[in-house]
Amino acid sequence: MKRIIKRTAAGLLVLLLAAAAALAWYLVSKQPQRSGNLPMTGLQAPVTVRYDARGVPHIEAGNEDDLYRALGYVHAQDRLFQMEVARRLARGELAEVLGPDLVDVDRLFRTLGIRAHADAYVETIDKTTPAYRAVIAYLDGINQYQASHPAPIEFDILGIPKRPFTPQDTMSVAGYLAYSFAAAFKTEPVMTHIRDKLGASYLTVFDLEFQPQGVDTATAAMPDASWQALNRIAALSQQALDSGLVPPFQGSNAWAIAGSRTASGKPVLAGDPHIGFSAPAVWYEAHLKSPGMELYGHFQVLNPLALLGHNLRFGWSLTMFQNDDIDLAVEKVNPDNPNQVWHQGKWVDLQQRSETIAVKGAPSVTLQLRHSPHGPIITDAYRDNYGTAPVAMWWAFLETENPILEAFYELNRADTLDKARQAASKIHAPGLNVVWANADGDIAWWAAAKVPMRPDGVNPTFLLNAASGEAEKPGFHPFADNPHEENPPRGYVVSANNQPRPTQGVQVPGYYQPADRVQRLVALIGDDSRKSDMAQSQAMQRDVRNGYHQRLLAPLLPVLRGFVTDPVERQLLQQLARWDGSYTVDRIEPSVFAQLRYEIARAAMRDELGPEQFTNLLGSRPLDDALPRLAADATSPWWDDKRTPDKVESRADTLQLAWRATIDHLHTTMGTDMTRWSWGHTHTLTHNHPLGQQKPLDKLFSVGPFPAPGGRELPNALGTSIGPAPWAVSYGPSTRRVIDFADAGQSLGINPVGQSGVLFDRHYRDQAQAFIDGDYMHQWLTDADVAANTRSVLTLAPVDAKTSR
Repeated sequence: MKRIIKRTAAGLLVLLLAAAAALAWYLVSKQPQRSGNLPMTGLQAPVTVRYDARGVPHIEAGNEDDLYRALGYVHAQDRLFQMEVARRLARGELAEVLGPDLVDVDRLFRTLGIRAHADAYVETIDKTTPAYRAVIAYLDGINQYQASHPAPIEFDILGIPKRPFTPQDTMSVAGYLAYSFAAAFKTEPVMTHIRDKLGASYLTVFDLEFQPQGVDTATAAMPDASWQALNRIAALSQQALDSGLVPPFQGSNAWAIAGSRTASGKPVLAGDPHIGFSAPAVWYEAHLKSPGMELYGHFQVLNPLALLGHNLRFGWSLTMFQNDDIDLAVEKVNPDNPNQVWHQGKWVDLQQRSETIAVKGAPSVTLQLRHSPHGPIITDAYRDNYGTAPVAMWWAFLETENPILEAFYELNRADTLDKARQAASKIHAPGLNVVWANADGDIAWWAAAKVPMRPDGVNPTFLLNAASGEAEKPGFHPFADNPHEENPPRGYVVSANNQPRPTQGVQVPGYYQPADRVQRLVALIGDDSRKSDMAQSQAMQRDVRNGYHQRLLAPLLPVLRGFVTDPVERQLLQQLARWDGSYTVDRIEPSVFAQLRYEIARAAMRDELGPEQFTNLLGSRPLDDALPRLAADATSPWWDDKRTPDKVESRADTLQLAWRATIDHLHTTMGTDMTRWSWGHTHTLTHNHPLGQQKPLDKLFSVGPFPAPGGRELPNALGTSIGPAPWAVSYGPSTRRVIDFADAGQSLGINPVGQSGVLFDRHYRDQAQAFIDGDYMHQWLTDADVAANTRSVLTLAPVDAKTSR
């Protein structure tokens, strides 16, 4: 018997060892190869890839085609699953691998027309331009890697088939990124609802120019089904942005300081684009070098052209312009023909097309999509809406030439002011602020976008009446009329998604963020007591203060003192009154303030708006500035609770409810021990992987949580939507870069997670702690520094396509 047990145990041990060996082999087969020699077809000469300690590839090639082909290969090694998810989301193909739950998201993106536009764009693009050649070479590198290596772990888990990547995929992802900037889907329906259902007095806190002409137009008479469809689109839009599948753009900081104000005598450039956090991170860093071209760039998936970059001679960063480049227009339907709308004095046919969504484990879904003279009919996203008042979407991304590839190809090489300005002029959509500097001493900022002209008196914050001509676009303003500054006398330019001053008197409507962040940055840059340097810019990027809390609390503190009598709560109120606005992880004031801000909005506005529109408002930008105006206006109609028609509530009544709800919620969720209310306990950052949404896979694929300093609309913008505690940070600095052009080879940056998207790779999460701590890493650029910091060398060698089979 003992002998049998021993044999059985030995057999089990052998099986376990074999299983462990098989698992180890499986995992190793998925890892990137960063040393040795690998064959590639299409190369004209060997390409050297030197990896530094962070896994950043420094690629040197004899020509640009080889350079971009190699970039595609090494990018795919680290981020192939991210590339796959990005193209499927943008092209409405997620349900094919994730099942019926993703049909509505696919339906939304098909309806927006991103896929159809990308396909048409590639059909007509000039295939001979250097920019398009770069795309083709880069995609070939991706496809060669994919064809010759095992699929990533995520492909195996989800059953994703391999297929080649195409230029249509590249342009579709560009469309998604442009869409992620757009605030219209949430903002315009809720603002129109307030105007038409509640009235002008309710708009006062939003500081919008009220247009009474719109009250009695088609917007007020839309069928309930159309309003429901718009609400569903807003909710789906937010769901797609919050999914973590492809991080959305949210905001950004960038500045350039002239040599006259710096310790080195040369410009200092800094930037930290605010984008949704995810694992892997949004940016892929790579240093490219070929004859006549060198750039340390930050790249997004399926795009070989750096969206951020620098070298020894020049550099740039980006922020969102946040101009309103989407108009939603209610069409007037022919009562005798539901597929005709009134346009310029006559009935015109809607264009129609059908698309089919493949669904894993379920029948395919066929969509009938319509297009009016003002754009795709977005309310056709749902079958139950067909035939009711259609809402069209005019979007500059779909309606302009938008040579975005050429724009960034040129910007990647723009070492002079004239070259940079010319490159920026080719960015039509999405609108971007380009903040640029060079070693010769020039600094500049351009609001880059094709800004549409609109009929006089039209406010695009609201749904437009298409039949009346409100939605027409007479043309576009010239680029020279866009807001911009070149070498301003004050010695710096700064952009923080704030509303810019018009340069030529052209007002640009938009969804700009509150001025508190840019005011804080200007105060720090403009401090004449010291010369600016890299250390100052780093401190500015990590800064966790602004004056917003004072704007909101100042008119409310006297009211709060009138009814807060509990000794503990009164002490808490005194702490709020003395608070300097610092969002550090050890302070409890940020938690109390953030919860109180939400409860004020909820107590004042939810009863008028209802749950769906209130949720839309929470995710919109106008709310931030509206709340301080509401706090200061004791007579605002928002304070009255519409659920109690026999009573008119005052500001004090509603504020008392908000304070009580604040304390009760923090007690319930965070405990009665107020030390547990510290910002580091209530406000945390987790870099979520798409598979991390399914427990227990989150423990394996996602990275975090980390107690997080900073917050909404602070320079260190580790932010969330306005809502109840606890707060999971959803967006923030996607990188922090600082470059002094006295010695640009010593530039600094950071990746929020790591270079690699490959599970168990040493660079999967190796920068996450350093990022949350506010640390920086060197971005090596000179030959000597790259050589000194090389950890491994990969050589990509040319091979004849015929002999490689």
